[in-house]
Amino acid sequence: MRLWFAPRTISVAAAIALEETRTDHELVPVDVAAGEQHSDAYLKLNPKGRVPVLQTADGTLLTETGAILEFIGAGAPDAGLVPADPVAAAQMRSVMYYMASTMHVNHAHNRRGHRWAKNPESHADMTAMVPETMAASAAYFQNDCLQGNWVLGDAFSLADIYAFVVCSWLEGDGVPLTAFPGIAGFMDRMQMRPSVRAVAEKGLI
Repeated sequence: MRLWFAPRTISVAAAIALEETRTDHELVPVDVAAGEQHSDAYLKLNPKGRVPVLQTADGTLLTETGAILEFIGAGAPDAGLVPADPVAAAQMRSVMYYMASTMHVNHAHNRRGHRWAKNPESHADMTAMVPETMAASAAYFQNDCLQGNWVLGDAFSLADIYAFVVCSWLEGDGVPLTAFPGIAGFMDRMQMRPSVRAVAEKGLI
């Protein structure tokens, strides 16, 4: 498989999942700061102009992080990243969808206001709200999503990978982890995982 990524973006979640499942893969960096994601060559891979993109072994291109994580998990069932119990699987996905639809969007308001408004004053107002909205999301994740060491209690899943990357943006968004000891502990546990260490050694986080 081949993964197009940019460091410190949500694409890192896919890289961690590939490491967790020991899936053979190649990493292809995308220079987001230089606008490479908007190049003609990249837009042929992903017309949305975003990372990640995963090219599967048969050449299929996948572009949404949640779908990519599910695909990786399904390809390595022995890794146990997707619970067999349907209720637990739904709980896992509910956290993943929250990360994608709410917390990631909160974060994007910090530097991507142009996606929603043209007036620079509107951009500034969005940015000013980010510490508040990200803190609210952090509180929800800590108090309502973490059910122990992991989202599913003792069972590690795709939701933990997704949440780790999104929560890694908190301090840059003005939300100190000292205010959320549950998340701080979660982040410490994640950073001890060999998959996260491997990705960190490659400079992705």
